[in-house]
Amino acid sequence: QVQVVESGGGSVQAGGSLRLSCAVYGYSFTYSTYCVGWSRQAPGKEREGVARINWDGTTTYADSVQGRFTISQDNPKNIFYLEMNSLKPEDTAMYYCVADFRLGCPDYRYWGQGTQVTVSS
Repeated sequence: QVQVVESGGGSVQAGGSLRLSCAVYGYSFTYSTYCVGWSRQAPGKEREGVARINWDGTTTYADSVQGRFTISQDNPKNIFYLEMNSLKPEDTAMYYCVADFRLGCPDYRYWGQGTQVTVSS
């Protein structure tokens, strides 16, 4: 059974940095396709895909975070990070680690419980 667990949220002032961590259990990342990403949702706003890393190492970012956020994968390969720099108040949201293992990752089937990020001005 796949389990996604996030950690690392918190409160920070604008301009500061945070690193979110995500552990994905119950899947073999060594020889299989996958995509793992971060999605966020702020109160009253639509959900937004923030960043994604694919099994081949390629990454994509939302325009709103390009150049400020970095998604990475650690060894063991089931650990993922979202490094967030130059944080802005508009980055305040609940952040979810998301994963999918189907070819092409049409959407994210697995979600973590979320971790809150609050950026004050």
